[in-house]
Amino acid sequence: VQLQASGGGSVQAGGSLRLSCAASGHTVRYVTWFRQAPGEEREFVAAINWSSRITYYSDSVKGRFTISRASDKNTVYLQMNSLKPEDTAVYYCAADSSIILSSIWQWFHYDYWGQGTQVTVSS
Repeated sequence: VQLQASGGGSVQAGGSLRLSCAASGHTVRYVTWFRQAPGEEREFVAAINWSSRITYYSDSVKGRFTISRASDKNTVYLQMNSLKPEDTAVYYCAADSSIILSSIWQWFHYDYWGQGTQVTVSS
């Protein structure tokens, strides 16, 4: 599975960005966004079940971020609204073909990763 992430950038607090993760290759079970700020652990942001489209969010982004899957192509989006300076990080999309629900929150369970994309939110 190959993942291609895009859409990062710089924005002021309160602004919006949309990240994209284009997947190719084998079918996956979950596609998930993680983020990592300098000196911090890689953190779960949001996940989507590929077939059911059920979504999961961290408490820190719930209500502000929306993860979705395009109906006509193998792309997952992360719409980020009401951005805060603490959202500043490198964002990574990840996928796995066999991961189970109880494991989606932990980055080390994923076999496939896209390159990171920087999101910077200024106050």
